[in-house]
Amino acid sequence: MKLLPSMLVAITLAVAGASAMANQELAQKKACLACHAVDNKVVGPAYKDVAKKYKGQKGIEAKLAEKVMKGGKGAWGEVPMPANPQVNEAEAKQLVSWILSLK
Repeated sequence: MKLLPSMLVAITLAVAGASAMANQELAQKKACLACHAVDNKVVGPAYKDVAKKYKGQKGIEAKLAEKVMKGGKGAWGEVPMPANPQVNEAEAKQLVSWILSLK
């Protein structure tokens, strides 16, 4: 029975890792990684920088999900983020949740 807690921890970590990869795969599939990367600025900011900038802000998930879908400008400089009509609301929320979880 002492193995049970260890097995639960291992399963939890495996699921969390798979979820993180699934979200990065979604970002790739929806062409987000053409302009963004996890660790470094490309055209748009690094996702880790986004997570740091918006950490702890109430209601930010909905604002960022809308920006993913409709685009925006000014938050990170002069280059506008184009609208992403290929991303639906559920996908935008999933992507934003993943981005904000990065450290």
